[in-house]
Amino acid sequence: MSFRGTYTAIITPFHEGKIDVATFKKLVDFQVAGGVTGIVPMGTTGESPTVDMDEHKEVIRLAVEFAAGRIEVVAGTGANATSEAIELTQAAEEMGATGTLQVCPYYNKPSQEGLYQHFKAIAANTKLPVMLYSVPGRSGIEIAVETTARLAADCSNIVAIKEAGGSVDRVNQLVQALPANFGILSGDDPLTLPFMICGATGLVSVASNIIPDVMSQLVNLCLAQDYIAAAALHKKYYPLMRNLMTLDVNPVPIKSAAYLMRLCGPEFRLPLVPMPENALATLKSSLAQYHLLG
Repeated sequence: MSFRGTYTAIITPFHEGKIDVATFKKLVDFQVAGGVTGIVPMGTTGESPTVDMDEHKEVIRLAVEFAAGRIEVVAGTGANATSEAIELTQAAEEMGATGTLQVCPYYNKPSQEGLYQHFKAIAANTKLPVMLYSVPGRSGIEIAVETTARLAADCSNIVAIKEAGGSVDRVNQLVQALPANFGILSGDDPLTLPFMICGATGLVSVASNIIPDVMSQLVNLCLAQDYIAAAALHKKYYPLMRNLMTLDVNPVPIKSAAYLMRLCGPEFRLPLVPMPENALATLKSSLAQYHLLG
């Protein structure tokens, strides 16, 4: 399996403190209708740090059930502890996930050798294709280009990386260091176009929670190397993509936008809280400009 296309880092809807199952099904159906390649449940955008182990597994199970083979399900099963990541990954495999997203461990900040051993152990304990996730802004460290190349060479099922470091130059370095069939996916919506011009193969998107058709079209244009049309689409939607990144910490803006569009409820789990009124007003105005409020 190679990771190419648009993958939605799907939000997790809550109602009165519990997973809102009916709404989650509607969200998955909305993604299928929008033409995405797959969904990524239990990533950062899915508020994975705020769910317990049973809930984590249940969201993945529901994602697989509701996707029903129509799109890929790349389960977020990373953790600080290698043993926990293995447990979650094996559970996702048993439930029928088609891949796993493995975030760079955060807070404990392992060395590059520690990262190598961590991801190697996970890959050895699953048959799922593995997408690494380098996000230094949240984890405090990045998965070095050299470590990524080493893992690609030594672990046949480590086949992609979600790159959320914000650097086009790093994408160029990854393209040079990795096999041609190794997937490199943008982890930031506004950087999709420049990343894919340099050789990235797709996107793990936040914005596609509300505009899956647009983000899928953008990625497909890039894959077809129609960069003129892709640039026009990027320019049109850049203000919205930017607002969804900067008005508050992810996933607060995207979940708030989904609520304003009546796709889900407004509930977050602490320590996440709703947006301030001035930021919410800016977001609502931005959505109105794109005729997304109905």
